[in-house]
Amino acid sequence: MGKVLLIRQKNYSQNEIDTAILRAFNHFGGVEKFISKGDRVLLKVNLVSGHDIKRRVTTDPSIVRSVAKIIIDSGATPFIADSPGIDSFKSAAEKAGFFDVARELGIECRELTDPVDLPAHEGADFHHIQVSRQVIEADKVINLAKMKTHGQMYLTMGVKNLFGTIPGRLKAGWHYNVGLNREKFAALLLDIYMGVKPDFTILDGVIGMDGDGPTSGEPYEFGMIGACVDALSMDFTLCKMVGGKLEDYPLYMAAKKRNLPQCESFSSEIEGDISVDYVFPDVKLPKTRSMRLLPSIPFLDRLMTSKPVHIPELCIGCGRCAAVCAAGALRHENRHLYFDYGKCIRCYCCHEMCPVKAIKFKESRLVKLVNMFS
Repeated sequence: MGKVLLIRQKNYSQNEIDTAILRAFNHFGGVEKFISKGDRVLLKVNLVSGHDIKRRVTTDPSIVRSVAKIIIDSGATPFIADSPGIDSFKSAAEKAGFFDVARELGIECRELTDPVDLPAHEGADFHHIQVSRQVIEADKVINLAKMKTHGQMYLTMGVKNLFGTIPGRLKAGWHYNVGLNREKFAALLLDIYMGVKPDFTILDGVIGMDGDGPTSGEPYEFGMIGACVDALSMDFTLCKMVGGKLEDYPLYMAAKKRNLPQCESFSSEIEGDISVDYVFPDVKLPKTRSMRLLPSIPFLDRLMTSKPVHIPELCIGCGRCAAVCAAGALRHENRHLYFDYGKCIRCYCCHEMCPVKAIKFKESRLVKLVNMFS
């Protein structure tokens, strides 16, 4: 039995999705291996912000529906939950189709709130992380992630999805606290993942996103669903399969620093319809910083990291970018943004939360030179 199952799935036909999700559970011993009768099961979706389903920013509702039905049939009670970065939860979840699923199946769809301490695991870098009480009190957690690129963290898949267990604006505080150091942020993601310990992870890669993810990229048809108990192995495998370099992936570098076994064995136990040697064609990956050639220190990071820049002709003046900036590095006036790059921590939350792609990345000259020779 492989640690990671990759299933070919070309569309979101509910019948086909149901077949694929059942196959995923059965591959790992059946839903009863993870869920007991009477359990209250948190379905942690990807709801970064409110977007139309066709943008492919969020977990597709067909996958959420399928997982929820299987859990209900097992005698347990699922509920759909997440904590978006800035949007109203109700508005974002309606746009993503999650409330439709909840109403259809008679289950809850709720925001993750009420922060409580996450127990720190041995070897953790961060010992005072607060996640939603609903995460701690759930009997089981099923992680329903989305396969996307990510301007700050290169890729967002199984492990990164659990950052959403931190309620609301507390996320911005963490972005500010870790500053420009991506490996430090990746270490935080590892600590959240190992603290939450999701019981099962399903990755929506039917149509994901490449380019300027996680919200402003373009839909990319990966044509697959991933399933695993060990999301680290899955994420490292897929980094290679999208044509990425592990040395550019902060999550891998943070895990390697801790000598985690997944860094050596991640590609050895892959099963399903797609060979581990397969590479998805022409995936556009972020080039906001070269991680490999220079150490991560504040002075070099500011020189090596691309800047967010404003595209005034696309701006609708919503002000979400300024509202989400934890560093107080930008000011919004009359559809014009004024960046203080001395304060900017390059977390790209402004880019992530812009609903109309009015913030782009501008590579520094050093980044361009490094990418030319990398």
